[in-house]
Amino acid sequence: MRANLSAVLAVAALLAALVGAVYVVVARRSRRGIATAAQRATYAVLHTAGLAAEPLRAGLTEAAAAKSVRHLRSLSGAPGFAVATGRKLLAFDGEGLHHREQIVTAAAKVTATGRSTVLVDRDLACDRIDCEIRGAVVVPLQPPDAPCVGAVAALSSGPVAPGLVQATMETAGWVSAQLAVAELDTSRARLARAEVRALRAQISPHFIYNALTAIASFVRTDPELARELIEEFAEFTRYSFRAHGEFTTLAEELRSIDRYLTIERARFGERLQVRLQIAPEVLPVGLPFLCLQPLVENAVRHGLSRKPGTGMVSIKASDAGAECHLTVEDNGVGMDPAVLLRGEAEEGHDAGQHVGLSNVDDRLRSVFGETFGLVVETAPGAGTKVSMRIPKFHPAVRVHT
Repeated sequence: MRANLSAVLAVAALLAALVGAVYVVVARRSRRGIATAAQRATYAVLHTAGLAAEPLRAGLTEAAAAKSVRHLRSLSGAPGFAVATGRKLLAFDGEGLHHREQIVTAAAKVTATGRSTVLVDRDLACDRIDCEIRGAVVVPLQPPDAPCVGAVAALSSGPVAPGLVQATMETAGWVSAQLAVAELDTSRARLARAEVRALRAQISPHFIYNALTAIASFVRTDPELARELIEEFAEFTRYSFRAHGEFTTLAEELRSIDRYLTIERARFGERLQVRLQIAPEVLPVGLPFLCLQPLVENAVRHGLSRKPGTGMVSIKASDAGAECHLTVEDNGVGMDPAVLLRGEAEEGHDAGQHVGLSNVDDRLRSVFGETFGLVVETAPGAGTKVSMRIPKFHPAVRVHT
């Protein structure tokens, strides 16, 4: 399934690249007045396909079908074109809407069987004298490795020609590919939400107990400090358990980290030292929600809490042209890199650190690509340094304000 979806994504990416390339070539040559008819026709087809693709990325909905059906009819060259599920007509464009019941019936059969069908004159009988529709070809919409989700129907003003059948099948295959990409985007969003929930579940039982214990210890001895820590704890949990947004800004993530460290410093006292080196120009950079914070928590929880004496956590964010480079480093107990690669827990340690690192690494690669995963440098007794690269601008990153 991953191979088929990867192929779909590759085709979609190639189509987008071709649209851009053809547009540039035709635009330049049009200014010189030497664009050929073939070039103009190629650009027109790719441009129409691009217009139909955008709404289909939302899936096979009435709104998406309504926005794309006119462009799909243009691609097929049919006088009338319909998009339907097994139960209803989602959208129609052109001539022959009065045949909607016959089209829906045929679409239901095609969706159930997964086999295309050709309707002839007797299948589309009507009592309208001015009706010119004499046939139709109905083709299933079946994304790779998925069941049929609907059908498209191209109507004909005469007997259905082989050319219309082929054009409709190609159009249906292209629509199916777009729906596969839409499902992949939806699945990725669901996975991202599940991974964030997993991080929250990992954070809450450890940190919340320790935070409340630390606050309780100051209730009598320093009530004012206890009140401030409660406020910091409330803001920290509000951010960590917020209900909206897959992404956040570096500034927001750092604010939450500061609240976390304020509470931990109250618990560890002088044993916990923090060093920040943040370039102001990278503060607006967008990144996956709870991407940096778990690394800092790991540094404190797994690196310094087991280290005798004073421990240092260093957080650095630097401007690197088109990217932002982030590092979280501690001088704690470190760990065996081989154990980290296997994802196991060392003796006396739990596996929470590995879960947090792999979770963040997976989400970075999912959003930005395979070259943007975490880089971990560690050894027993040598501390741990975790680095990541974040593109300053990426089309998948949308920060809700």
